[in-house]
Amino acid sequence: MRTHYCGLVDEALIGRTVTLCGWADVARNLGGLCFIDLRDHEGIVQIVAEPADTDGNAEVIAAAAAVGYEDCLRVTGVVRKREAVNAKIRTGRVEVVATKIELLNKAEPLPFHAHENPGEDIRLKYRYLDLRRPEMQQMMRTRIRLVQALRRWLDARGFQDIETPILTKATPEGARDFLVPARMHPGEFYALPQSPQLFKQILMMAGFDRYYQIARCFRDEALRADRQLEFTQLDMEFAWVTERDVQDTVEEMIRVVFREVKGIELADPFPRMTYAEAMRRYGSDKPDLRIALEFTDVAELVKGCEFKVFTDWANHADGRVVALRAPGGAQFSRKQIDDYAAHAAKFGAKGLAWMKIEDAAKGREGINSPIAKFLDDATLAAIVQATGAQTGDAIFFGASTWKVASDFMGALRLKLGKDLGLVANGWAPLWVTDFPMFEWDDEEKRYVALHHPFTAPAVDDEADLRANARIAVSRGYDMVLNGNEIGGGSIRIHRSSMQSAVFDLLGIGAEEAEAKFGFLLDALKYGAPPHGGIAFGIDRIAALMAGTESIRDVIAFPKTTSAQCLMTGAPSPVPEAQLAEVHIRVAERKAE
Repeated sequence: MRTHYCGLVDEALIGRTVTLCGWADVARNLGGLCFIDLRDHEGIVQIVAEPADTDGNAEVIAAAAAVGYEDCLRVTGVVRKREAVNAKIRTGRVEVVATKIELLNKAEPLPFHAHENPGEDIRLKYRYLDLRRPEMQQMMRTRIRLVQALRRWLDARGFQDIETPILTKATPEGARDFLVPARMHPGEFYALPQSPQLFKQILMMAGFDRYYQIARCFRDEALRADRQLEFTQLDMEFAWVTERDVQDTVEEMIRVVFREVKGIELADPFPRMTYAEAMRRYGSDKPDLRIALEFTDVAELVKGCEFKVFTDWANHADGRVVALRAPGGAQFSRKQIDDYAAHAAKFGAKGLAWMKIEDAAKGREGINSPIAKFLDDATLAAIVQATGAQTGDAIFFGASTWKVASDFMGALRLKLGKDLGLVANGWAPLWVTDFPMFEWDDEEKRYVALHHPFTAPAVDDEADLRANARIAVSRGYDMVLNGNEIGGGSIRIHRSSMQSAVFDLLGIGAEEAEAKFGFLLDALKYGAPPHGGIAFGIDRIAALMAGTESIRDVIAFPKTTSAQCLMTGAPSPVPEAQLAEVHIRVAERKAE
């Protein structure tokens, strides 16, 4: 239907006849002389319909005058040089003088304009219109280029693209599974995969050595800006490797892909930091290194003070008292401080102590703080010195269990960094390594895996792992970029006895392990090689490249935060006859 794309018409085509297809982005009738900005996915070109007395072009003028916003058109015309150059668009030096304008489909009045940015609910309900917007076209094409670049890099280096099942077995760890009733097996269910984890490990045992897959994954969990029920990840697995083998390979891949897709040069090599150091300095296992703010542990300074919140946690075996300097924070109003306290409360804080250093030279007299009266002069001076606070700064304090204090102060650090304009331009990649093997779940009174239950511990001896489970370190690693975890992986357990020991520590008994993971335990017995891998979040990386904070902007048809597709109306009821075929009956909802 067309000879060229609208956005690719250039000076090389001057004097030639072209046929273009697209939507009317703008239509202007200047008393017989009509202009149409015709848009397709490559961009916009100006169409001109000249007055009838110029060349007898009455039919073209009439068609142009009738064009409405977002009408679907086919235009034939001759390319000529444009008198008034538009440097803002790629085709701004040329225009097309129409000889024929065909209306392919008339657009009814639209719920929003392509150059508007309406509320997200409206955008998602009319997603086909939202995706027409140039901003969305650019974001989606960034994602497309990202996936293309990844595939090129992997294919050129001998990685094998192997599909794994979508209908699989339910797992007892991680988020909730999406279940699919098995019609031919009444009362039994498949699960949609949260990741291809076990299948890619088995591929290593099967001798495929270097695997990858652009995999669709599913998790029935709460949604937010960087999370969806269904998402896409680049899944990779290697046989006969150590941690550094995996890390060095994928680090090179990420550097090449960022350079190719966005012209961005990332550090070479990426800096490295252990989990313990990241939590100690930044209160996060994915610290944003563009923000220079760091914690100062002050438990030793306040152990004997009269402020009970500090002394209780400073003397607690699992307690932490941490300080964070806010440069220029002495200007904060009480309302701003209360807002920061409310933000910290979302992450577990019971309160947020603070000091304003109004004049460091005056000691106690230069400090404005509701807790200063509980601290002696020496302690106040030691805190100011330890944090490096100066006149005009503020200091915030967190006191709680080590993890809770780290979490809410880490969240506060990010907010302060943004509010105070302390986020440096550029890109800050990082490897975080040596994660704990387990976390203790107080509610369930058992250990849970920090990464997943197939991650290898740093020790090779099962008895050593059992005896030191609380402090055991794993062979897990994450790649972080600008405070976002973009990839996570580990060396896997490759011996059946160690896998059974880990299951046991996680509260998965021998009978349950056999029922749910018997195939894996069997496979590990037959010469499974040492192996490891990593998975990268395609949606998250694409969002970073596109400069948006929401992964919904780089997913063609995302769900809302309430897990709905507003365009199709999913999820939706299913007829009883269809449910009966899969042996399902829906229980009646209880009244609110």
